[in-house]
Amino acid sequence: MPPSVLVLTGVVSVQVGAGVAARLFALIPPAAVTGLRLWTAAAVMIVAGARPLRDNLAGLARRRAWRDAAVVAGFGLTLAVMNFSIYQAFARIPLGIAVTIEFLGPLAVAVASSRRLIDLLWVALAGVGVALLAAAAYIVLSRATGRRFPGTSGLTIAMLVAAVVIIPAGVTAGGTALLRPGILAAGLAIGLLSSVIPYSLELEALRRVPARVFGIWMSLEPAVAALVGLVMLGETLAVTEWAAIVCVMIACAGAARGSVRSQAPEA
Repeated sequence: MPPSVLVLTGVVSVQVGAGVAARLFALIPPAAVTGLRLWTAAAVMIVAGARPLRDNLAGLARRRAWRDAAVVAGFGLTLAVMNFSIYQAFARIPLGIAVTIEFLGPLAVAVASSRRLIDLLWVALAGVGVALLAAAAYIVLSRATGRRFPGTSGLTIAMLVAAVVIIPAGVTAGGTALLRPGILAAGLAIGLLSSVIPYSLELEALRRVPARVFGIWMSLEPAVAALVGLVMLGETLAVTEWAAIVCVMIACAGAARGSVRSQAPEA
């Protein structure tokens, strides 16, 4: 499957999962939904890749590969922070707006990889907002993890770290409600749609294309998020809000594309 198709499939999957998660906020707090997402995703990935996971963990200990361990642990911590933060945002503002703000992080990655002054214009076009830098760290650490660990083993270890980190917040927020069958089933769906499927596809795509090219394709995500919010949650946006989403999308794609062109002779 071409990397572009992998990324597009992941984008749609993660935003549909976000729509399901937002509906669950009426029953349990966002922190609890974050916990369900990470716990179920980690459980599925551990069961599916138990043997490679065991071999890679044993290899880390045997080789004393502390740098590799630090990278995958940092990736896991980033997943925990990123998921917790974005779900808190989903509970307060429309899906499309939250994802648009989140994409100032990938924009920073694209601009940082370029040496052209014109990329400052892309930053200006992105407008004012708080950059969720965890999104930028996600791209960098996901790519580094994919290079150090075969298959999805690195992602599984990172997901396990994220699941452990989120335990205090998730359990405190959700309590016994987390044990209800309906909530558990919804959590499993969210874990699959928002974590297992998209993260696995994105990890594979990042093995095959530069991070800046990945950023171009991912610039579709704010628009997909806005459409999912409209269809699944009835979140309507003003014309100015749609314009803001388009600005960030153009900025992300433009900066990433400029990075590709400016570095093409080095390839």
